[in-house]
Amino acid sequence: MHIQSLFCAIVGLQSIVLVSGVVPGENSKILKYESEGVNSDGSYRWSYEADNGIAAQEQAHVKESGSLGVQGSYQYTAPGNIPVSIVYIADENGFQVQGNVLPEPPPIPPWILRALEWNAAHPEEEEEEENRIRQRKAKHK
Repeated sequence: MHIQSLFCAIVGLQSIVLVSGVVPGENSKILKYESEGVNSDGSYRWSYEADNGIAAQEQAHVKESGSLGVQGSYQYTAPGNIPVSIVYIADENGFQVQGNVLPEPPPIPPWILRALEWNAAHPEEEEEEENRIRQRKAKHK
């Protein structure tokens, strides 16, 4: 079931890649296409490049745990002549993606950073507080 879900996600991602760089009315030529597998162990590899700048590649291998590890990338030029480049990994840790057009999280506020630094510098105080909480809970049982 896990491999099936991962396969569906990959096929969906490939569809987005194929559609997102297409300009209506323009035909493009495939310059390079390679495909290997799906092999008996579940591994595979494919890649393609088109003359309009669309390119993608992906490979998968079976890990020692038996799960499928997938990594790949794609690139194209978005409307407004914006180059898009995406790299991804899908494995037992989920889908992890990096790219030049993905939104960035807001910066961590300085007061949160100071609190994290203080906590890291004073772990004994956290342990003492946790012990006090456990003792209070034990009294109320």
